[in-house]
Amino acid sequence: MADYYGLLGIDRGASQDEIKKAYRKIARELHPDVNPDPEVQNKFKEVTAAYDVLSDPQKRQQYDMGGQGFGGGFGGGFGGGGFSDIMDAFFGGGGNRGPRPRMRQGQDALIRIEVDLNEACFGTERDITLESAVVCTKCEGQGTANNSAPSMCPVCKGRGETQFVQKSFLGQVMTSRPCNNCSGYGSVITDPCRECAGDGRVRARQTINVKVPAGVETGNRIQMAGRGEVGAGGGPAGDLYVEIVEKEHEFLLRDGDNLHVAIEVSIAAASLGTTVNVETLDGPVKVDIKAGTQSGAMLSVKGKGMTRLRSTHRGDLIVHVDVATPQKLSRDQEKLLKEFAKSRGERDGDVKIKGHREGLFSKFRDAFGR
Repeated sequence: MADYYGLLGIDRGASQDEIKKAYRKIARELHPDVNPDPEVQNKFKEVTAAYDVLSDPQKRQQYDMGGQGFGGGFGGGFGGGGFSDIMDAFFGGGGNRGPRPRMRQGQDALIRIEVDLNEACFGTERDITLESAVVCTKCEGQGTANNSAPSMCPVCKGRGETQFVQKSFLGQVMTSRPCNNCSGYGSVITDPCRECAGDGRVRARQTINVKVPAGVETGNRIQMAGRGEVGAGGGPAGDLYVEIVEKEHEFLLRDGDNLHVAIEVSIAAASLGTTVNVETLDGPVKVDIKAGTQSGAMLSVKGKGMTRLRSTHRGDLIVHVDVATPQKLSRDQEKLLKEFAKSRGERDGDVKIKGHREGLFSKFRDAFGR
């Protein structure tokens, strides 16, 4: 069991005022708005948990006696609260007894940002501005004005719940429900902070720097601990999740770690062979087109694809070759082409039927992993 007194740096006989002052001092140093480091945030959550227990007289007494649960239960016979606790479980009282804390954990937040293919490949930094709940600087999250403190609820006398008799098949049963006057807190704020109206937090716009790692793709989420919504009563903030949306590139198509690009070459270039410049994310690279290259051929350029997430490895650039057939020929070009076909023994109307392991079928199968 954690040493809650040690976490707050106080003696076991510390008063409620000393506990409150100790927590407020530590919270200022560890709060996510001051220090977003994940390790510091874990410390902040531990300190907040310690304050939640020690600031509540009933929970503190149970803690000092070596208890670990803060709501009772059925373990160890009727141990925690006896027969009335079991009745509460059946008739609406529930297992949680005593006032609930005003300080609560904040909610997580989600925001989406667009990155282009170049930023997704090499990583980038982005300043994003968003509106979220932050600690009220006027009351430092306490919700009260003029350094005042909440006063005991006159209805439930600080218990956070009211009891009444309910008839059942077992007879009359005493049940407990959250106090309507104080909403179960056990105290009421008679002089609320004018800035946050007693909530301990306000909504404000803030700018956050986001580091986008190399290799991200659409749907990836970057978790930023303690950068979400601050909880009620100045409670610890939730986490901020930044979801990546990758914008479509003009001519490069992503497939995992690989990139695909389509180029068009002439019949002469495909027949005789040539070297072409192909644009990549790293700038133009030279690609050799071997003599006799067919339309639909795929050429691989190593290491010119996308960076693999959490790695320095990069995929490949797959170049798809399309051999362009001229649609119009001059008389001289047509004559030369017919002489060329004749020299190869080609006759008009000749066709070759290809099997499944040749031509388009095999290329289709290779392209889609079938």
